[in-house]
Amino acid sequence: MKMTDPQTLTAMRETLQAAHRILITSHIRPDGDAIGSMLGLGLALRQAGKDVVMGLSDSIPQNLLHLPGSREIVRTPQGKFDTFIVVDAADFKRIGAAFNAHQPDIQVDHHITNPGYARLNWVDPDSVATAAILAEILPQLGLEITQPVAEALLTGIVTDTIGFRTSNMNPKALRLAADLMEKGANLPELYYRGLVQRSFEEARYWGVGLSTLQKKGRIIWSTLTQADRRTVGYNGNDDADLANLLSSISECDIAILFNEQKHDHVKVSWRAQPGWDVSKLAAQFGGGGHPAAAGAEITGSLEEVQARVLAATEDFMSSSPNS
Repeated sequence: MKMTDPQTLTAMRETLQAAHRILITSHIRPDGDAIGSMLGLGLALRQAGKDVVMGLSDSIPQNLLHLPGSREIVRTPQGKFDTFIVVDAADFKRIGAAFNAHQPDIQVDHHITNPGYARLNWVDPDSVATAAILAEILPQLGLEITQPVAEALLTGIVTDTIGFRTSNMNPKALRLAADLMEKGANLPELYYRGLVQRSFEEARYWGVGLSTLQKKGRIIWSTLTQADRRTVGYNGNDDADLANLLSSISECDIAILFNEQKHDHVKVSWRAQPGWDVSKLAAQFGGGGHPAAAGAEITGSLEEVQARVLAATEDFMSSSPNS
């Protein structure tokens, strides 16, 4: 649902002007848009003289540690805050237990499934990335886009559009990217670091995931287990963007990645070709996202979750072709 009332933008600006100590967070297993949005907003607020703490429940991927301010992100925030902001999180439950004890004052997001859980909500599903929203509205909030801010925001745009190639790309996003380049962001370097460069452990992790690849009709799926992560020495609990690689396989309409988590949970990621809306599938399991990319964290063993999700995906494709 789109929530972009101009009065909300005015209220956001007034809230930020009055704020003293601000906490900013995003979702668990953060991607480039989550981190780029948080850093872009956080650095801009610091430049405006605000005391800002940026925190995440999970660690930052290695390929994003070059961004200014990334090594200052904390896992557990200390002290009190008068203003709490969430970026790029469609579901408030997905920001983690260390952060979801209080209602956010402000949230900025671009997921169509976002219900609007903050006091002030700026949600634009037409935007290609939360970082793109911030690139557009930061000046209206009285905040300056300097080179470090531009680098963070351009990273968010580049990674969430998988290098400007998702089906929701539009001229506006390209103009915003060009504006950020004019602010000093180095597009070729950010593109390489955010999308191309991989660690040795990530490459081995991809190898394990690709070795489990299966296909039925126009659905493909792969599985990553906790044991796989230990075997290859991968320290994250995400999929190292393997889901996006699966979506490039020409023989499928929907790709699914099953990523086993602790405590009998499985992170399920759907990727779809244009014409399919997998956010509807994710919603069936309490998740959300975009038509072309969605996810859910489902309780159950890997085998149980896989069976349920594959059955639901087959039913979805047979009952609503090109939905």
